[in-house]
Amino acid sequence: MLITKAKSCLAGLALVDDENSINVPIEQLSESALLGVVDAFILREGTDYGHQDYTLDEKRQRVMAMLRKGDAEICFYPENEHIDIVLAKG
Repeated sequence: MLITKAKSCLAGLALVDDENSINVPIEQLSESALLGVVDAFILREGTDYGHQDYTLDEKRQRVMAMLRKGDAEICFYPENEHIDIVLAKG
């Protein structure tokens, strides 16, 4: 369902040629879809937050802050319908 919601937000966005991904502005996602993307990223096996333990809410706040500041971005990969949060290219 999350992929379907995200796909509906992608109409008219261009592929980023060098990575075959589509940058998804957070403003293009509903609050529930954005939360779903953030939670999927946070709960993914292998996501490392260092030596300190953080609550789910603290992790959400940190990821959302990075997205809002432009330090991270949401990328959609149409070839496998995968959505990820990556560090923004500086």
